[in-house]
Amino acid sequence: MTPTEALSQRQLDIVQIAREVGRVSVDDLARRFDVSPQTIRKDLNDLCDRRVLSRTHGGAVIASGVANLSYEARRFVDLDEKRAIGEAAAALVPDGTSLFINIGTTTEEVANALVGHQNMLVITNNLNVAMQLCRLETFEVIVAGGPIRRGDGAVVGEAAVDLIRQFKVDTAVIGASAIDEDGSLLDFDYREVRVAQAIIENARRVILVADSSKIGRVAPVRLARFDQIDVLVTDCLTSQPLRDLCRAKGIEVVEAMPESRDAERDGM
Repeated sequence: MTPTEALSQRQLDIVQIAREVGRVSVDDLARRFDVSPQTIRKDLNDLCDRRVLSRTHGGAVIASGVANLSYEARRFVDLDEKRAIGEAAAALVPDGTSLFINIGTTTEEVANALVGHQNMLVITNNLNVAMQLCRLETFEVIVAGGPIRRGDGAVVGEAAVDLIRQFKVDTAVIGASAIDEDGSLLDFDYREVRVAQAIIENARRVILVADSSKIGRVAPVRLARFDQIDVLVTDCLTSQPLRDLCRAKGIEVVEAMPESRDAERDGM
């Protein structure tokens, strides 16, 4: 039996909506189908148990395995959390420093929050970040060369890796598609992973920005280990094993929205 067999028509419709827009919320679905939030939560619980969806704050997203959501869909998943994370991470970066920023919707929120900074050198393989920051008068922006991935504007490949290795920067801001509770950072594209690994190797401090929906997701390519990062900026760290790992490895944890998820998860 496939994961979507024996689902109700409403549940099939929920899955289709999630595939189209990236994220579904309890309140929106309750209004759309004219049922109670409790009924929708039961549907989402069933779909999550079948690993068709994964829980998020107030709803769910398509579960990930070997393929990720489209980049445009990911922009709208946990947007408030990503913006809060971006502001918190940007606050850790002083003026007058050098910075790597890699591909990701959360790292783009960090770039958005850097607009008040001065005298920054930014090296990135993210065309969206480059376009955001190149307009700022006191920013120098360097874009890695190489093939451009159409779906998200990422520059990937050996040329990008070679350029990154020419620098030794103060801070790297990186994202990850998934975080295993054993401390593995995971992604979907081995070419992007090569770029991210070069970024980590050539930064004096590494800040990982990731919302809590990434914890427990799966992806096939290992990006790094938790002990290779210095700071984790998230909305709320709900995983006790990861909290313990951060404490053991001396990793600073910054929670941008520490109360944002517990009540909703209890209700699910």
